[in-house]
Amino acid sequence: MNKSDSEKIASVLENMGYRQALNMDKADLIVVNMCSVRQSAVDRVYGLIQKFKKLKAKNGKLKTILTGCILKKDKQKFIKGFDLILNIRDLASWPLLLKNYTAGAPNQGLNYLEIRPKYQNDFSAFIPISNGCNNACSYCVVPYVRGPLVCRDHREILEEVKNVVQKGFNPIRNAISNGAREIWLLGQNVNRYSSKSKIINFARLLKMINAIPGNFLIRFMSPHPADFSEELIDVMANSEKVAKYLNLPVQSGDNEILKKMGRPYTVEQYKSLVKKIRKKIPNINLSTDVIVGFPGETKKQFENTARLFKEIKFNIAYFAKYSPRPGTAAWQMKDDVPWKEKRRREKILREIIGKYA
Repeated sequence: MNKSDSEKIASVLENMGYRQALNMDKADLIVVNMCSVRQSAVDRVYGLIQKFKKLKAKNGKLKTILTGCILKKDKQKFIKGFDLILNIRDLASWPLLLKNYTAGAPNQGLNYLEIRPKYQNDFSAFIPISNGCNNACSYCVVPYVRGPLVCRDHREILEEVKNVVQKGFNPIRNAISNGAREIWLLGQNVNRYSSKSKIINFARLLKMINAIPGNFLIRFMSPHPADFSEELIDVMANSEKVAKYLNLPVQSGDNEILKKMGRPYTVEQYKSLVKKIRKKIPNINLSTDVIVGFPGETKKQFENTARLFKEIKFNIAYFAKYSPRPGTAAWQMKDDVPWKEKRRREKILREIIGKYA
């Protein structure tokens, strides 16, 4: 989603007359598109401020903008380090905001999801179908920085897919395109998608995209196990363009930890879902996300996660060592698993994955 937002930012800026600089040293405008999901990402952005000060000493025209997912607490920390901090959801108003150089300019009213991006390559196209999230995972800042779930009209999505998969002249890239070979449908909770009319859910949207002529694969992320319906499994199994790959975040293999995380399913329900998926799509490649060292996670509870990994035999896993995020429910919990122990637990899970990858 961060990459997709960056493509939209590039499109807006180029329509204003900006052109991409070869590197930061040559730039008159630098835009940092931040992700707040992990503290390490926030720290990296903070580390750029001193570099920007040195660049400004050489180039008095240089302006810097911070956008993306920004917590209120982080915003206060960054406010002196950037010339402007702009809301990604106000992207349509950026031309006015930059022209007047004030955050008080009125919004032009266009949903930023409707802005046509400057696609970065001809092979893959990132297509957001929704933004925001209605879940309440205790470790996650997304609902606070992205807001509640908002879905695009299915007709807009279908039109964008048709445009990027067709061969011919691409006015955005000013070149002949062979058509995208890979479509990524994006959302913080992608399978909670529902059109404004409530008639088209995510499974039906997939089916409609599958029917679009062209030689391309359909991928999506990130789905939520609690919203994974039988209908969606059937559509995936019967759609030749839907890639036989699925990222299905589990986050923990212990029911007590899942409850503390605010994940509305049990380990047993997750395993049952995986069993249904593999029965109907035997050749599926399955990846997952997991957090190690969540507050209060005992060694026995971690062993339950390791046991789940051995049982499920994931092809790929994406690991996060828990780090407290201000404003979340887990922020109130004691971060009592030492960093060294978090690294040890991650290493164990990586070794298990290595046996089945």
